[in-house]
Amino acid sequence: MGPCLRTGATVARALSLMLNKPLVGVNHAVAHLELARVMTKARDPVMLYVSGGNTQVISEVDGRYVVFGETEDIALGNLLDSFARTAGIGFPGGPVLMQLAKRGKRLIELPYSVKGMNVSMSGTLTALESLAGKEPVEDLAYSVQEVCFAMLLEASERAMAYLEKDELAISGGVGANTRLREMARIMCEERGARFLDYPTKFYADNAVMIAMTSLELLARGERLRVEDSTVMVRWRVDEVRLPRGL
Repeated sequence: MGPCLRTGATVARALSLMLNKPLVGVNHAVAHLELARVMTKARDPVMLYVSGGNTQVISEVDGRYVVFGETEDIALGNLLDSFARTAGIGFPGGPVLMQLAKRGKRLIELPYSVKGMNVSMSGTLTALESLAGKEPVEDLAYSVQEVCFAMLLEASERAMAYLEKDELAISGGVGANTRLREMARIMCEERGARFLDYPTKFYADNAVMIAMTSLELLARGERLRVEDSTVMVRWRVDEVRLPRGL
């Protein structure tokens, strides 16, 4: 990720100087969450953020996004892509596995690890990789979705109960998975809550989320000097003051 981020940052600095436009620093995760909040018109949701590098249960508290639960090892998107490579599916694996899972007929037992609001997925990946080539890939794809999505939604539902919130939104590229959103909707309906969905093209990384968050930062008066700008690879979502408001 480092080289990609540095290249993008170099282009942003050059454009800022060339066009004499202000430069602002945007946290990638916050941008995902802010776009989901705006597009769904959410009031005060619990948010499940699932991508290649992140798996977190998040909600807003006192002007910040607070992580109430997260993966203790690998992210869900990482798991799906790693298994896809082992199974010879290629990269990115998530979309292909989603289609294969629709043809799956048998739920294969896989490690299910929920620890309060945290989850652990490394054991699930190890089990999957040991079964690659021994079980139909369609059944493995179906099983990993059912098991991992259930883990995440158990943690999300626990957060909703603890925080007494009745809205759930999903953000991040894995959120485009049809089955994940279907399971989220069912869980919310069963507890009398609302699942806040939006067009799937906005779940993955996109320019809209960065532009929208940038406008929020500009409206608050944020500016970043080019000489002070840097790539913060480990800038956690709970270290960022929300871009909206004062």
